[in-house]
Amino acid sequence: MLKRYHRVVNGAFRVIDAMTIGIAWLLAYWLRFTWPVIAVTKGFPSFESYAALLPLVMILWSVIFSAFRVYESKRMLRRTDEIHLLLKAHGMALILFVFLTYIFSEYRYSRAVILFFAGVGGILLIAFRLLLRNSLRSLRRRGFNLRQLLIVGEGDLVEAVLGRLDKFPELGLRVQGIVVSPNFKPSTLGGKPVLGRYRELSSILSKYSVDQILIALPRKDYQELDTVLGFLKDETLEVRIMPDVHEYVALGCEVEDFEGYPVVNINSSPLQGWSTALKRVTDITLSGLALLILSPLFLLLACLVRLGSKGPIFFAQERMGLDGKTFQMFKFRSMKVDAEAESGAVWAKEKDPRRTWLGSFLRSTSLDELPQLWNVLRGDMALVGPRPERPVFVRQFRKDIPSYMLRHKVKAGITGWAQIHGWRGNTSLNKRIEFDLYYIRNWSYVLDWKILFMTLWKGFINKNAY
Repeated sequence: MLKRYHRVVNGAFRVIDAMTIGIAWLLAYWLRFTWPVIAVTKGFPSFESYAALLPLVMILWSVIFSAFRVYESKRMLRRTDEIHLLLKAHGMALILFVFLTYIFSEYRYSRAVILFFAGVGGILLIAFRLLLRNSLRSLRRRGFNLRQLLIVGEGDLVEAVLGRLDKFPELGLRVQGIVVSPNFKPSTLGGKPVLGRYRELSSILSKYSVDQILIALPRKDYQELDTVLGFLKDETLEVRIMPDVHEYVALGCEVEDFEGYPVVNINSSPLQGWSTALKRVTDITLSGLALLILSPLFLLLACLVRLGSKGPIFFAQERMGLDGKTFQMFKFRSMKVDAEAESGAVWAKEKDPRRTWLGSFLRSTSLDELPQLWNVLRGDMALVGPRPERPVFVRQFRKDIPSYMLRHKVKAGITGWAQIHGWRGNTSLNKRIEFDLYYIRNWSYVLDWKILFMTLWKGFINKNAY
């Protein structure tokens, strides 16, 4: 239903954003040197030297906006989220632009021009975005290019669809009414009139001018699908089917074509194809460099663990990772040997008596986690992802926490979205899963880097790390 709208608006926004950022770059030069607000003290550079950067500016912003997923359909329907994301992407593009022009160019561009460019670019990007959206809404409200929609179905799914359609009038879809089951008594549903029953569909279509039909049957009425489709087989209307599976969708869904057969794919991992390869190359590169650079620290900690208490330097423990497969995760040993001999598998707690004198320091600073860089290099884990849990706890949590197992749709990580927000150790599991699923739903290469940078000052030391 929304695919065609998003394809058109997506393309329009890409072109408008590229043109807008190019205009902003030229305006910044004009504001600085043609109509200088601040006195020019180092001469007037040629316009050509700045105009030559237009291709770089437009391409760089387009690439960064795509990397930040600015043009994804789910982003295009929320104004505040869209503007916030737009400004974040604009800021990142500015940082890269300054870096590239400083490193690879002998010519030093005016800092005032770049400041003007940052402000003017941000304002124009938001202004044109809102102008286009408001123009679309205004045209739709006046009746231009409206599509008349008939919905077949009832229940929560239909009410949710009606709410979203009312919220976004720029889509140009006006609901004529609802066709429901014989047992449905009210005359309206979600503020829209009930026009008749499933088996009256042919007569309803003859009375009303309809362009599209959305079939959103509740599961209890799935046996009526053949009847409904039978009435539509000779119609030229656009027909779309929305399966009633929304309560099972935690990560999102998409429809694939399998040799002419539609397949609804729910809760699939966003890490596929090139994104998986790019993430893996980054993991190998960074973990390999970290192991090399931190080797003196590894040696020091190994000696301290050995001198601090009897037992092995490293501690290996079975954890569950990608697709529910288990692996041996490594740590510097921070507890006494056979710490769980009497208690069995339990979580660490504050002032845990099983810790060694060095273990308290290692766990509070997360230095005991450093050997997991080897797990990353081997491919058991990633640098960023949900923290891996022990299978014995997984069997318990999957019964108590909805969607818990979906966190295994991606590789487990040394750090993650939940960890940098403080959800680690003996904290709320429900909140941790909420943050893990948010990470998976919204995964991007840029988000991984954001988590890595935030880990430097928010991920290592935490009051719940014990």
